[in-house]
Amino acid sequence: MRSSWLKKQSFIIGLKPPLNWLILFLVSILALIAVLSSSSSSDTDGSASRAAESLIYTSYRRIKEQAAVDYLELRSVSSGGARLKEVGLCGKERENFVPCHNVSANLISGFKEGEEFDRHCQVYKVSERCLVRPPKEYKTPLRWPNGRDVIWSANVKITKDQFLSSGSMTKRLMLLEENQIAFHSEDGFIFNGVKDYARQLAEMIGLGSDIELPQAGIRNILDINCGFGSFGAHLLSLKIMVVCIAAYEATGSQVQLSLERGLPAIIGNFISRQLPYPSLSYDMVHCAQCGIMWDEKDGLLLLEVDRVLKPGGYFVLTSPTKRPQGSSREKKGIMSNAIEGLTQQLCWTLLAQQDETFVWQKTADVHCYASRKQRTIQLCEGEDTQSYYRPLVPCISGTSSNRWIAIQNRSSESELRVHPEEFYEDLQHWRSAVNNYWSLLTPLIFSDHPKRLGDEDPFPPYNMVRNVMDMSSNYGGLNAALLEEKKSVWVMNVVSSRASNALPLILDRGFVGVMHDWCEPFPTYPRTYDLLHADGLLSHLSSERCSMIDLFLEMDRILRPEGWVILSDTMGAIEMSRMVATQVRWEARVIDLQNGSDQRLLVCQKPFVKK
Repeated sequence: MRSSWLKKQSFIIGLKPPLNWLILFLVSILALIAVLSSSSSSDTDGSASRAAESLIYTSYRRIKEQAAVDYLELRSVSSGGARLKEVGLCGKERENFVPCHNVSANLISGFKEGEEFDRHCQVYKVSERCLVRPPKEYKTPLRWPNGRDVIWSANVKITKDQFLSSGSMTKRLMLLEENQIAFHSEDGFIFNGVKDYARQLAEMIGLGSDIELPQAGIRNILDINCGFGSFGAHLLSLKIMVVCIAAYEATGSQVQLSLERGLPAIIGNFISRQLPYPSLSYDMVHCAQCGIMWDEKDGLLLLEVDRVLKPGGYFVLTSPTKRPQGSSREKKGIMSNAIEGLTQQLCWTLLAQQDETFVWQKTADVHCYASRKQRTIQLCEGEDTQSYYRPLVPCISGTSSNRWIAIQNRSSESELRVHPEEFYEDLQHWRSAVNNYWSLLTPLIFSDHPKRLGDEDPFPPYNMVRNVMDMSSNYGGLNAALLEEKKSVWVMNVVSSRASNALPLILDRGFVGVMHDWCEPFPTYPRTYDLLHADGLLSHLSSERCSMIDLFLEMDRILRPEGWVILSDTMGAIEMSRMVATQVRWEARVIDLQNGSDQRLLVCQKPFVKK
């Protein structure tokens, strides 16, 4: 059952109104505006006059806005019904469609040696505009935290054989039932469970237990080829944000499984190009039997790890080889001489090695590079902040950055590289906005599902949504406000690759973020987010080469059925987007913020199409 105020507007499609009717309507509106304007100039006496003037001005402003809105609607009607025609549904073959990741097309274009699995938007061509529909047996995911441990098997594209296959240290022992996949907390890690493995890593770093990892400066981790997210799911309970990154997979996707569980993940591959992160982004990079040969390509892949690793950060590598027999010298032979030489050039220190696991620490001393005996790898020139799928570089990045601060020496003051007043004003704005959003969405969600299990409390539950994307994040204010309110969410903070880059600040706060150009598809699988939010994005894109209908189709692709969209923008941009929302079959409503500005909210819900 849908909320009555979310029902779509009815338009008379296909009937073209007479031109003289349109002219008469606009003339009438302009005449009324003129009358109100003259009235406001004549009332100038006393407080009553000022009150009347305020009322007249408000009425005048609203009439102007409504005139513009009506004009937009009439213009769309007068141009014929084609413009408001609903977009059709894609075929079954596109249920798990990810643009820019067409392996067959990439091979035809000459990409090979792993690059065929990389992102190539220049190869991608839009064959038809259609809405990606869910699989026939798709079900709404369970709420967090139940959804972390149990997912519906029909929601992901994976075969039974892939459940039992090896290929990573997190060889999961998942319980495959009739229509569910259950992830056990111990998950079949080869080190007697993920908790024991996390404790082992902490001890190798020199800590007493994994609970002390945040005290060592570890707040965010990039987990390469994460399996199904067991490592990240455990560390999340310790307030450590782990982001899974893995190449595109047609079936058995690690990224899709992680996102379905409510864990941060993104499609990414650095076979030939940099990851969409600036230098010095992560406290730890984790590779547990991730299948990457680090000593290949003249060390370019290891250089990319060094680029995104913060000073004093850690690189954890679990070798894919079997445990050798014999002396400790023979065991150390697991690590090739090439990798050992590369780590010395990078000024990494091997902290510990236990069985198959190695832990290196990146230097916190920028002068280390000048004291190297051999300098076969040079330092990069300039500061790298706009790393948006650029080619891999054969040099050491980040050494000239003002963000070269050891993770063990960080403080809130060192992280704040913007004007304090601007930063805190932004945070105050989002604190207020989050309260408004939550109050706005609560009755709508409960009207759709009035008797969901566990919803006895009439107040807004903390776990109404889980996977949130802020499509135009500034300083991560929305993310911070949601956490302050103890909402059970994580936020993918998307920073425009064309704007000033605030992503370093977001990552330094321990949040999840990525650079992206919204003129291109986002690197994720369909149906992976519960809520999409954007503030000012539509106005920004109006000056770009992007098509609004293509943007909305992409948003629809990554939004889960019955998911929500909140757009904040100027009145003109919102009204135009409302008409596009009807084309993609969203239920939409424009909300006046009643604050005297021309800002409006567009609140939409994606329907659950079962065709």
